[in-house]
Amino acid sequence: MTLSAPPSVRHEHDHLHARLARAERTPGRLGEAARTVARILHPHFLREDEYATPPLALLHDLAHGHYAAAMSSVLPLVQRLRQELPLMLEEHQAILGALDELAGVARDVRDDDLVRLAEELKLHAQLEEEVLYPAALLVGDYVQLRMRG
Repeated sequence: MTLSAPPSVRHEHDHLHARLARAERTPGRLGEAARTVARILHPHFLREDEYATPPLALLHDLAHGHYAAAMSSVLPLVQRLRQELPLMLEEHQAILGALDELAGVARDVRDDDLVRLAEELKLHAQLEEEVLYPAALLVGDYVQLRMRG
């Protein structure tokens, strides 16, 4: 079973990435701050796409009582997320620091759109830590329980 992030998660990542890419093209300190965020964020998003968000694709079916043995394909992804979660959270701290810098520069030059983008990216990191990562871990735990009987 091939899993990928739910469309809503994928859309939000794509939308945030596209807005950040536009900000990277801004000249001067603002563009430099945006490029710093992107350098940290891009590999993080790739890891999320690889193993952190695909388990969420099973949430809807599992929440509605649908289980299939093929769902066990999620277990290696969840195991990797569990192992790499400290790295993911450490990356969030680096991302938040870079976002604080971006927001500060954006405030200095009165770019309200980039202040909002920095705040939205911070909120997205919080959502991942409070909801998405734990939900992905629970998907794996639930699938394991169902496999046992």
